Amino acid sequence: MVRLMQLCKKFWILLFSLSLGSFAHAETSKSYRIGLVFDKGGKDDKSFNSAAYQGALKVKKELGYFVKYVEATDDNAFESLLRAFAQKRTFDLVISVGYSQIDSLKKVAAQFPNQKFAIVDGVVDLPNVRSLVFKEHEGSFLVGAIAAMTSQTGRIGFVGGIDVPLIRRFEKGYEAGIKFINPKAKLTSNFVGITAEAWNNPAKSKELAMTQYNTGVDVIFSAAGASSLGVFDAAEEKKKFAIGVDSNQNFVKPGFILTSMVKKVDEAVFQTCKDLGEGRFVGGLFDFGLANRGVDYSMDEFNQKILPASTVQKAEEIRKQIISGKIHVPDYFQRQKKQQ
Repeated sequence: MVRLMQLCKKFWILLFSLSLGSFAHAETSKSYRIGLVFDKGGKDDKSFNSAAYQGALKVKKELGYFVKYVEATDDNAFESLLRAFAQKRTFDLVISVGYSQIDSLKKVAAQFPNQKFAIVDGVVDLPNVRSLVFKEHEGSFLVGAIAAMTSQTGRIGFVGGIDVPLIRRFEKGYEAGIKFINPKAKLTSNFVGITAEAWNNPAKSKELAMTQYNTGVDVIFSAAGASSLGVFDAAEEKKKFAIGVDSNQNFVKPGFILTSMVKKVDEAVFQTCKDLGEGRFVGGLFDFGLANRGVDYSMDEFNQKILPASTVQKAEEIRKQIISGKIHVPDYFQRQKKQQ
């Protein structure tokens, strides 16, 4: 009888120990919940939003976090979508994708100070917000130099989504890179529209690109979200070159996409979520440029035949000079500050 009681006691102690172990494991392996709000272009724009989405997929696959996303129908929807995530109080981090959400996030983040937020391509100066920004002008300088080395006419184009400071930052860096190689080259710039629709209007961007190509332009850099697909269609039709943006878009029209100015939005999103899970999430400004490979130009099997080794070698030399400070890349944002 004593022997039986001793065995029962050991059994309950073991069971209790196992229960504690399971509870501890459950606590330390919390499945974090991430919410994302995409802009009008949506997760399938093959550009900016797609890069953020790829980062979220990596979070889900490698970290095992729960990920939910919503796509805004227009700019007026941002605030309500962000607030809906925050009010649930079940999401550990809410990520705004796009500078268009700055004003909405400022309001919502201030109202929910205990909710953690991140924004891609914007700065919100609140302690519960991490701002993920990129040195677009540096990457644009590089692809501008590549465009100038490739152009046979000295006439080079740019198509932006909306005429706002962020897109002007692309344009000015691009123009500086062009002039670095060919001071006599001429840049022609157009913008798709003035509302969020501009990021998803490939018909309009194709029309703009066709006009540019018809006037002698032979390389166009498009920073227009999903609208860039129209520029790529025009490049293929006119047998000219285009340059992609944000994501590596070389595969979209192989042989006609000279390169892409990539922003490592996917890595920025992934690292932010990883920091959250490891207890290292803090608000503030996080910058990504050439020095930390936050921006770059793309090389792969889809453009290796149209981008000569001599052009790549020169681009790499320029990269090193930008990082070292030997080449100063003009920043549209800095110019704006001086004018204010």
